[in-house]
Amino acid sequence: MTWIKNILIVVWRIWFYVIVFITLVILLPFLLVTTSKEKWYPGTFRIGKFWATIVLYGMGFFPKVTYNTHLDKRKSYMLTANHSSMIDIMMMIYVSKTPFVFIGKGELARLPVFGLIFKRSCILVNRGNAKSRKNAFVEAQRRLKNGVSICIFPEGGVPDDITKVLDEFKDGAFRLSIEHQIPIVPISFPDSKKRFRYCFTSGSPGVLRAVVHPLIHTKGVELTFKNRKRLKQETAEAIASKLYW
Repeated sequence: MTWIKNILIVVWRIWFYVIVFITLVILLPFLLVTTSKEKWYPGTFRIGKFWATIVLYGMGFFPKVTYNTHLDKRKSYMLTANHSSMIDIMMMIYVSKTPFVFIGKGELARLPVFGLIFKRSCILVNRGNAKSRKNAFVEAQRRLKNGVSICIFPEGGVPDDITKVLDEFKDGAFRLSIEHQIPIVPISFPDSKKRFRYCFTSGSPGVLRAVVHPLIHTKGVELTFKNRKRLKQETAEAIASKLYW
């Protein structure tokens, strides 16, 4: 019976790519318009929320979000979360109440349809290239100055070791938060790894929880190595605190 279960899981996971592709093709004309001008980005974000909701429920996932803080739509934030699944992208869009821009892998721009929209609406970075990292950082600074929030998965990618709760955090999110004096929003996705990790014969529909933790404020904090390290630790501890339940 195990082989039957594995076949069903594979079919279900293929359906994920089908539903992502079909919905993006349908929404593509609207997204091409809203991504043509930066001032129209809130429209892109609203379409994104609609898309994320369809994908999540279309896969049989039922998001359950616990908010332990208030997010003001008029303010900028640094959104951070653990990263163990492709579904984290949809969950982050679903959870956030304020428009934000992803900083993500440049390789995603090569994907059909999704890559086109990702390239037009997000900040791409090749983490192995120093110049690319610098350019992404500069672009993130510019977007923050224009009042848009930023989302970074601070682990820098999905850990190769699936037994790890959290990988080591990179500095980027915390440096930006201090320089622009914006709060950090730690978010825990405790079910992503179980429901939809990077293994084609694993996963299942069900509840996808998200916990939005209290803000970690950076106003008045100086940009020093010690402060970046403290903020990384505080953020990691907040996120990890809900990854065991």
